Amino acid sequence: MISLTLPWPPSVNRIWRRVGNKTILSAEGREFRKIVQDICAINGLSGKRISGRLSVSITANPPDRRKRDIDNLQKAPLDALTHAAVWEDDSQIDELLIRRDRIVSGGSIQITINEIAG
Repeated sequence: MISLTLPWPPSVNRIWRRVGNKTILSAEGREFRKIVQDICAINGLSGKRISGRLSVSITANPPDRRKRDIDNLQKAPLDALTHAAVWEDDSQIDELLIRRDRIVSGGSIQITINEIAG
């Protein structure tokens, strides 16, 4: 089992930018990826590349009471964990649970990753 606490991610609408005929990662998206990569490195997870099937649980602690679609929360952190090479690809995830919890200053998310025996 792997457990990580990550900062509140940018929304799906803010991580990508259209420039001409290309879609690129926004500055905010690149900064979030870098922070996640640093957290993974500190925890000895960068380059681990789990290759099995996965169960992922996300507990969201929003920064305020604004309305947010919980189903838009997972894109930035799951892509960032792929970029940090914690796993090969987020298509390995067979189970994904997302729950909203209490409000915390600045917001955060707790991610728990388990390999599924198969």
